[in-house]
Amino acid sequence: MLGAELCSLLEKEGIPFITSGRELDIRDKTALLRFAEQHSHIKWLVNCAAYTAVEKAEEEQELCRSINTDGVAHIAETAASLGAVLIHLSTDYVFNGKAKNPYKEDDPSDPIGVYGITKRHGEECAFQKNPSTYIVRTAWLYGKNGKNFVQTMLKRMSEQNELNVVNDQRGSPTWAADLSRTILSFIRPGDKKYIPYGIYHYTNEGSCTWFEFAVAIYHIAKECALLKKDCLINPCSSEEFPSKVKRPAYSVMDKEKIKMALSLQIPDWRSSLKEYLYQCVR
Repeated sequence: MLGAELCSLLEKEGIPFITSGRELDIRDKTALLRFAEQHSHIKWLVNCAAYTAVEKAEEEQELCRSINTDGVAHIAETAASLGAVLIHLSTDYVFNGKAKNPYKEDDPSDPIGVYGITKRHGEECAFQKNPSTYIVRTAWLYGKNGKNFVQTMLKRMSEQNELNVVNDQRGSPTWAADLSRTILSFIRPGDKKYIPYGIYHYTNEGSCTWFEFAVAIYHIAKECALLKKDCLINPCSSEEFPSKVKRPAYSVMDKEKIKMALSLQIPDWRSSLKEYLYQCVR
């Protein structure tokens, strides 16, 4: 989802890039180093790859770790061999979700499941193997490619007359297109001052629960004629959806650091959702 969006943006901006998919296994350090030898001119590596099936990770712990931790270490080592800068995408799941105020980059991490633990270890590996690294933590990502909450809700709203959606988990929806533009701001900072390596948080502005997000999706989709029928959306608790892993109840992240570093004006989640549904979902 994010990789496709970023490629589209780079192409539009006329920035040359090389992509890789499953044919280049990030778990294979030798394959990555061979790739580096073939493309020694690369100055930036952006890692959009991750194992993101939060519940399944509890059963596939080794696979999850091999991608989110070992794979990141291999990518960072490859970047270092090239003398390249690494941009690595991470997650709100490195936090336990017990906060009452938005998480800052230097707040203690305390992941509560295999997915979050492997992502946090991946962050540590990235800096250990390549100090020239930017880590961008994001959350609640959606876009036109790949499975995500917005697409799931639109499908269910078109098929069902009534939905129950969790109302006790709060976060910030993030449009992949907005995140891609932010990644590009690291690569092409223009006349901005030096951007220190380290961890940064990026989501769209504002916050909501999954229920409030679903209601907004419904109303905007009706407004732009994506939905032809009515659907009742009811709030419910997380306990009504048994899960193998506890999800963070609070995932809102502070973004002052990235706004100052990149001179960003971050769109509100509702305005980005509206733009996405009007322009991209047809």
